[in-house]
Amino acid sequence: MSITAGMVKELRERTGAGMMDCKKVLIEADGDMEKAIEILREKGLAKAAKKAGRVASQGLVKVAFSADGKKAAIVEVNSETDFVAKNEEFVAFVDGLANMALDAGDANLEAFMEMSYNGGESVAATLNGLISKIGENMNVRRFTCCNKPGTVYVGYIHGAGRIGVLVGLETEASVEEVTVVGKDVAMQVASMNPRFVSEAEVDPEYIESEKRILVQQALNEGKPADIVEKMVVGRLKKELKETCLLAQKFVKDGEISVEQYVNNVAKEIGKAIKVVEMVRYEVGEGIEKKEENFAEEVAKQMGM
Repeated sequence: MSITAGMVKELRERTGAGMMDCKKVLIEADGDMEKAIEILREKGLAKAAKKAGRVASQGLVKVAFSADGKKAAIVEVNSETDFVAKNEEFVAFVDGLANMALDAGDANLEAFMEMSYNGGESVAATLNGLISKIGENMNVRRFTCCNKPGTVYVGYIHGAGRIGVLVGLETEASVEEVTVVGKDVAMQVASMNPRFVSEAEVDPEYIESEKRILVQQALNEGKPADIVEKMVVGRLKKELKETCLLAQKFVKDGEISVEQYVNNVAKEIGKAIKVVEMVRYEVGEGIEKKEENFAEEVAKQMGM
Protein backbone atom coordinates (compact mmCIF):
# COMPACT_ATOMS: atom_id res chain seq x y z
CA MET A 1 0.00 0.00 0.00
CA SER A 2 1.25 3.49 -0.86
CA ILE A 3 2.02 5.59 2.22
CA THR A 4 0.99 9.22 1.73
CA ALA A 5 2.27 12.36 3.41
CA GLY A 6 -1.21 12.86 4.84
CA MET A 7 -1.08 9.46 6.58
CA VAL A 8 2.32 10.26 8.08
CA LYS A 9 1.03 13.66 9.24
CA GLU A 10 -2.06 12.12 10.89
CA LEU A 11 -0.01 9.48 12.71
CA ARG A 12 2.51 12.08 13.88
CA GLU A 13 -0.28 14.32 15.24
CA ARG A 14 -2.01 11.43 17.01
CA THR A 15 1.13 10.02 18.63
CA GLY A 16 3.76 12.77 18.83
CA ALA A 17 6.32 10.38 17.29
CA GLY A 18 8.99 11.54 14.81
CA MET A 19 8.14 11.83 11.12
CA MET A 20 10.57 9.14 9.95
CA ASP A 21 9.43 6.76 12.70
CA CYS A 22 5.83 7.31 11.60
CA LYS A 23 6.68 6.57 7.98
CA LYS A 24 8.57 3.39 8.89
CA VAL A 25 5.80 1.92 11.05
CA LEU A 26 3.13 2.79 8.48
CA ILE A 27 5.11 0.80 5.92
CA GLU A 28 5.50 -2.02 8.45
CA ALA A 29 1.75 -1.93 9.19
CA ASP A 30 0.88 -1.77 5.49
CA GLY A 31 -0.97 1.51 6.00
CA ASP A 32 -3.12 0.32 8.91
CA MET A 33 -3.27 3.41 11.18
CA GLU A 34 -4.32 1.61 14.38
CA LYS A 35 -1.72 -1.13 13.87
CA ALA A 36 0.93 1.56 13.31
CA ILE A 37 -0.03 3.18 16.62
CA GLU A 38 0.34 -0.17 18.39
CA ILE A 39 3.81 -0.66 16.87
CA LEU A 40 4.88 2.82 17.96
CA ARG A 41 3.66 2.12 21.48
CA GLU A 42 5.52 -1.20 21.54
CA LYS A 43 8.70 0.62 20.52
CA GLY A 44 8.06 3.26 23.19
CA LEU A 45 7.93 6.01 20.56
CA ALA A 46 4.31 7.12 20.89
CA LYS A 47 3.72 10.06 23.21
CA ALA A 48 -0.04 10.32 22.80
CA ALA A 49 -1.28 7.13 21.17
CA LYS A 50 -4.45 7.00 23.24
CA LYS A 51 -5.60 10.35 21.99
CA ALA A 52 -9.02 9.98 20.36
CA GLY A 53 -8.04 12.15 17.40
CA ARG A 54 -7.63 15.76 16.62
CA VAL A 55 -10.57 17.96 17.66
CA ALA A 56 -11.25 20.35 14.81
CA SER A 57 -14.97 21.00 14.34
CA GLN A 58 -17.00 23.53 16.29
CA GLY A 59 -20.40 23.24 17.95
CA LEU A 60 -22.10 22.74 21.27
CA VAL A 61 -22.85 20.05 23.85
CA LYS A 62 -25.96 20.39 26.03
CA VAL A 63 -27.44 18.27 28.85
CA ALA A 64 -30.98 18.01 30.21
CA PHE A 65 -32.57 16.32 33.25
CA SER A 66 -35.97 15.33 34.55
CA ALA A 67 -37.08 17.15 37.72
CA ASP A 68 -36.20 14.18 39.96
CA GLY A 69 -32.87 13.57 38.23
CA LYS A 70 -33.81 10.01 37.33
CA LYS A 71 -33.60 10.66 33.64
CA ALA A 72 -30.91 12.57 31.73
CA ALA A 73 -29.84 13.29 28.17
CA ILE A 74 -26.84 14.74 26.39
CA VAL A 75 -26.57 15.92 22.77
CA GLU A 76 -23.87 17.27 20.47
CA VAL A 77 -24.58 19.49 17.48
CA ASN A 78 -21.73 20.63 15.22
CA SER A 79 -21.27 23.86 13.29
CA GLU A 80 -18.53 25.11 11.01
CA THR A 81 -17.44 28.01 13.23
CA ASP A 82 -17.34 28.93 16.89
CA PHE A 83 -19.21 32.12 15.96
CA VAL A 84 -22.31 30.14 14.98
CA ALA A 85 -21.97 27.94 18.07
CA LYS A 86 -22.67 31.11 20.09
CA ASN A 87 -25.65 32.18 17.96
CA GLU A 88 -28.79 32.49 20.14
CA GLU A 89 -30.98 30.52 17.72
CA PHE A 90 -28.38 27.75 17.46
CA VAL A 91 -28.04 27.56 21.27
CA ALA A 92 -31.83 27.44 21.69
CA PHE A 93 -32.05 24.69 19.07
CA VAL A 94 -29.47 22.53 20.88
CA ASP A 95 -31.24 23.14 24.20
CA GLY A 96 -34.49 21.99 22.60
CA LEU A 97 -32.85 18.84 21.26
CA ALA A 98 -31.42 17.97 24.69
CA ASN A 99 -34.89 18.19 26.23
CA MET A 100 -36.32 16.12 23.36
CA ALA A 101 -33.66 13.48 23.92
CA LEU A 102 -34.98 12.91 27.46
CA ASP A 103 -37.88 11.00 25.92
CA ALA A 104 -36.01 9.49 22.98
CA GLY A 105 -35.25 6.23 24.82
CA ASP A 106 -33.31 3.78 22.67
CA ALA A 107 -34.08 5.57 19.39
CA ASN A 108 -31.16 5.80 17.00
CA LEU A 109 -30.03 9.08 15.44
CA GLU A 110 -31.95 8.45 12.20
CA ALA A 111 -35.22 7.99 14.09
CA PHE A 112 -34.45 10.99 16.31
CA MET A 113 -34.01 13.21 13.24
CA GLU A 114 -37.52 12.28 12.08
CA MET A 115 -39.17 13.20 15.39
CA SER A 116 -41.22 16.39 15.64
CA TYR A 117 -39.30 19.36 17.01
CA ASN A 118 -41.42 21.39 19.47
CA GLY A 119 -44.62 19.95 18.00
CA GLY A 120 -43.80 21.21 14.50
CA GLU A 121 -41.60 19.97 11.68
CA SER A 122 -39.12 17.16 12.10
CA VAL A 123 -35.71 17.76 13.67
CA ALA A 124 -34.16 17.31 10.21
CA ALA A 125 -36.45 19.90 8.59
CA THR A 126 -35.91 22.35 11.46
CA LEU A 127 -32.15 21.91 11.13
CA ASN A 128 -32.28 22.53 7.38
CA GLY A 129 -34.26 25.69 7.99
CA LEU A 130 -31.65 26.90 10.46
CA ILE A 131 -28.88 26.12 7.98
CA SER A 132 -30.61 28.18 5.29
CA LYS A 133 -31.18 31.07 7.67
CA ILE A 134 -27.72 31.22 9.25
CA GLY A 135 -25.85 30.24 6.10
CA GLU A 136 -23.54 27.65 7.63
CA ASN A 137 -23.57 23.88 7.60
CA MET A 138 -24.63 22.16 10.85
CA ASN A 139 -25.00 18.59 11.95
CA VAL A 140 -26.77 16.79 14.80
CA ARG A 141 -23.98 14.36 15.55
CA ARG A 142 -25.10 12.23 18.50
CA PHE A 143 -27.21 11.98 21.63
CA THR A 144 -27.58 9.68 24.63
CA CYS A 145 -30.60 9.16 26.88
CA CYS A 146 -29.88 7.73 30.35
CA ASN A 147 -32.65 6.18 32.43
CA LYS A 148 -31.27 3.31 34.52
CA PRO A 149 -33.59 2.20 37.38
CA GLY A 150 -32.45 3.26 40.85
CA THR A 151 -30.06 5.81 39.40
CA VAL A 152 -29.88 9.58 39.88
CA TYR A 153 -28.12 11.67 37.25
CA VAL A 154 -26.01 14.80 37.67
CA GLY A 155 -24.10 16.66 34.97
CA TYR A 156 -21.49 19.27 34.21
CA ILE A 157 -20.85 21.55 31.23
CA HIS A 158 -17.35 22.90 30.71
CA GLY A 159 -16.07 25.68 28.49
CA ALA A 160 -19.45 27.10 27.51
CA GLY A 161 -20.49 23.79 25.97
CA ARG A 162 -17.19 22.41 24.67
CA ILE A 163 -17.40 19.40 27.00
CA GLY A 164 -20.50 17.88 28.57
CA VAL A 165 -20.66 15.05 31.12
CA LEU A 166 -23.42 12.96 32.67
CA VAL A 167 -22.77 10.84 35.75
CA GLY A 168 -25.17 8.17 37.01
CA LEU A 169 -25.24 7.49 40.76
CA GLU A 170 -26.97 4.37 42.07
CA THR A 171 -28.49 5.57 45.35
CA GLU A 172 -31.65 6.02 47.39
CA ALA A 173 -30.69 9.64 48.01
CA SER A 174 -32.52 12.45 46.24
CA VAL A 175 -30.92 14.46 43.46
CA GLU A 176 -30.61 17.40 45.85
CA GLU A 177 -28.57 15.27 48.28
CA VAL A 178 -26.08 14.13 45.64
CA THR A 179 -25.85 17.20 43.41
CA VAL A 180 -22.51 18.35 44.84
CA VAL A 181 -20.80 14.96 44.78
CA GLY A 182 -22.28 14.23 41.33
CA LYS A 183 -21.00 17.50 39.90
CA ASP A 184 -17.55 16.93 41.44
CA VAL A 185 -17.35 13.49 39.83
CA ALA A 186 -18.61 14.89 36.50
CA MET A 187 -15.91 17.58 36.64
CA GLN A 188 -13.36 14.80 37.22
CA VAL A 189 -14.62 13.02 34.10
CA ALA A 190 -14.45 16.25 32.08
CA SER A 191 -10.92 16.95 33.26
CA MET A 192 -9.29 13.50 33.30
CA ASN A 193 -11.31 11.74 30.58
CA PRO A 194 -11.31 8.20 32.06
CA ARG A 195 -12.18 5.32 29.75
CA PHE A 196 -13.96 3.17 32.34
CA VAL A 197 -15.93 3.76 35.55
CA SER A 198 -14.09 0.97 37.40
CA GLU A 199 -11.69 -1.87 36.77
CA ALA A 200 -14.62 -4.31 36.94
CA GLU A 201 -16.02 -3.04 33.64
CA VAL A 202 -12.72 -3.13 31.71
CA ASP A 203 -12.98 -5.37 28.66
CA PRO A 204 -10.72 -8.46 29.10
CA GLU A 205 -9.61 -8.04 25.47
CA TYR A 206 -8.40 -4.52 26.32
CA ILE A 207 -6.40 -5.94 29.26
CA GLU A 208 -4.79 -8.59 27.06
CA SER A 209 -3.99 -6.06 24.33
CA GLU A 210 -2.37 -3.68 26.82
CA LYS A 211 -0.44 -6.56 28.40
CA ARG A 212 0.96 -7.59 25.03
CA ILE A 213 2.05 -4.03 24.25
CA LEU A 214 3.64 -3.55 27.69
CA VAL A 215 5.48 -6.89 27.43
CA GLN A 216 6.90 -5.89 24.05
CA GLN A 217 7.90 -2.48 25.41
CA ALA A 218 9.78 -4.11 28.30
CA LEU A 219 11.54 -6.60 26.02
CA ASN A 220 12.52 -3.80 23.62
CA GLU A 221 14.01 -1.97 26.61
CA GLY A 222 16.29 -4.98 27.15
CA LYS A 223 14.66 -6.13 30.37
CA PRO A 224 15.32 -9.78 31.36
CA ALA A 225 12.45 -12.06 30.32
CA ASP A 226 12.15 -13.52 33.85
CA ILE A 227 11.21 -10.14 35.37
CA VAL A 228 9.12 -8.80 32.48
CA GLU A 229 5.92 -10.37 33.82
CA LYS A 230 6.27 -8.65 37.20
CA MET A 231 7.07 -5.35 35.51
CA VAL A 232 4.05 -5.63 33.26
CA VAL A 233 1.70 -6.31 36.18
CA GLY A 234 2.96 -3.16 37.89
CA ARG A 235 2.70 -1.03 34.76
CA LEU A 236 -0.77 -2.33 33.95
CA LYS A 237 -1.96 -1.59 37.47
CA LYS A 238 -0.64 1.97 37.14
CA GLU A 239 -2.35 2.39 33.76
CA LEU A 240 -5.70 1.18 35.10
CA LYS A 241 -5.46 3.74 37.90
CA GLU A 242 -5.21 6.41 35.22
CA THR A 243 -7.96 5.08 32.95
CA CYS A 244 -10.55 3.99 35.55
CA LEU A 245 -12.56 6.85 37.07
CA LEU A 246 -12.95 5.47 40.60
CA ALA A 247 -9.24 4.64 40.89
CA GLN A 248 -8.06 8.10 39.77
CA LYS A 249 -6.76 10.62 42.27
CA PHE A 250 -9.54 13.06 43.07
CA VAL A 251 -8.69 16.37 41.37
CA LYS A 252 -9.90 18.41 44.35
CA ASP A 253 -7.90 16.36 46.87
CA GLY A 254 -4.95 14.38 45.56
CA GLU A 255 -4.65 12.48 48.83
CA ILE A 256 -7.73 10.35 48.10
CA SER A 257 -9.21 8.53 45.11
CA VAL A 258 -12.53 9.38 43.49
CA GLU A 259 -14.01 6.22 45.03
CA GLN A 260 -12.88 7.29 48.51
CA TYR A 261 -14.40 10.73 48.00
CA VAL A 262 -17.76 9.24 46.96
CA ASN A 263 -17.70 6.84 49.93
CA ASN A 264 -16.94 9.71 52.31
CA VAL A 265 -19.96 11.65 51.06
CA ALA A 266 -22.13 8.52 51.33
CA LYS A 267 -21.17 8.22 55.00
CA GLU A 268 -21.95 11.89 55.61
CA ILE A 269 -25.50 11.64 54.22
CA GLY A 270 -26.08 8.13 55.57
CA LYS A 271 -27.03 6.67 52.19
CA ALA A 272 -25.02 4.45 49.85
CA ILE A 273 -23.77 6.02 46.60
CA LYS A 274 -22.25 4.05 43.73
CA VAL A 275 -21.04 5.54 40.45
CA VAL A 276 -22.46 3.24 37.77
CA GLU A 277 -22.53 5.29 34.59
CA MET A 278 -20.75 8.14 32.81
CA VAL A 279 -21.09 9.80 29.42
CA ARG A 280 -18.58 12.36 28.20
CA TYR A 281 -18.99 14.35 24.98
CA GLU A 282 -16.34 16.73 23.70
CA VAL A 283 -17.22 18.89 20.72
CA GLY A 284 -15.73 17.53 17.52
CA GLU A 285 -13.72 14.71 19.11
CA GLY A 286 -12.59 12.31 16.42
CA ILE A 287 -13.62 14.62 13.58
CA GLU A 288 -10.82 16.10 11.52
CA LYS A 289 -11.58 19.38 9.84
CA LYS A 290 -10.34 19.73 6.27
CA GLU A 291 -7.31 21.98 6.15
CA GLU A 292 -7.09 24.44 3.30
CA ASN A 293 -3.66 25.32 1.94
CA PHE A 294 -4.03 28.92 0.77
CA ALA A 295 -0.84 28.85 -1.33
CA GLU A 296 -1.98 25.70 -3.16
CA GLU A 297 -5.44 27.18 -3.73
CA VAL A 298 -3.96 30.33 -5.30
CA ALA A 299 -1.60 28.25 -7.42
CA LYS A 300 -4.51 26.14 -8.74
CA GLN A 301 -6.53 29.24 -9.64
CA MET A 302 -3.55 30.70 -11.51
CA GLY A 303 -3.00 27.42 -13.36
CA MET A 304 0.39 26.90 -11.79
